[in-house]
Amino acid sequence: MDFRDRHIVVSGGAGALGTAVVEVLAAAGAICHVPCLHEAEKQSCRLQESKNVRLAVAGNLADEAVVARFYQGIAPLWASIHIAGGFAMAPIRDTTAALLRQQLDMNFVSCALCCRAAVNAMSSSTAAGSGGRIVNVTARPGLEWRSGAGMVAYTASKAAVAALTAALAEEVVKDGILVNAVAPSIMDTAANRAAMPKADYALWPKVEEVAATIVFLASPENRVTRGAIVSVYGKS
Repeated sequence: MDFRDRHIVVSGGAGALGTAVVEVLAAAGAICHVPCLHEAEKQSCRLQESKNVRLAVAGNLADEAVVARFYQGIAPLWASIHIAGGFAMAPIRDTTAALLRQQLDMNFVSCALCCRAAVNAMSSSTAAGSGGRIVNVTARPGLEWRSGAGMVAYTASKAAVAALTAALAEEVVKDGILVNAVAPSIMDTAANRAAMPKADYALWPKVEEVAATIVFLASPENRVTRGAIVSVYGKS
């Protein structure tokens, strides 16, 4: 796929899945804009030397001012991919209002604000018929709610991302913007292996495999898919 000179935002681009996505996009010629929460995250990203990757310490993406400031000046924006988020394992008995708000902010509010900023940034280019692409990341519990037992705040926040995706896809298709999401199961990362040492890792999808689906949905080659929540479960 050819992304030459296309500007793409990848929130969470310094993480395991985000790095895999940015690597593919940068290799295909995209100019990737990656917001980092703090300087330590920026410095730990192995892609900071890539000429096609622009890392910036942005701050908390659940803050409207932070998101508006980051997207300002990125033009023309072709795609915005929203991977940033967080996980909390907690049954309802231990789910405080603070934890619930944290999960909603990290997973849903940050995604919604980035979607809004992306749509606004793309509006100037859509008049010329170039359109744009938005790809969100929900999760398996966000689609299969019963599987979210024991992590209700996380599940609810990811379900909200799925609903946002479907509604927004219908809202902005007239502007030439195609909105989709992927829903991974547990991915094969070092952190997940450490947390579940007895699991069968061969069943988990690799981050590179999930990244491939995201990159297609964000590509010019995706001309018809919108409002989809694509399950990327591997064999699990």
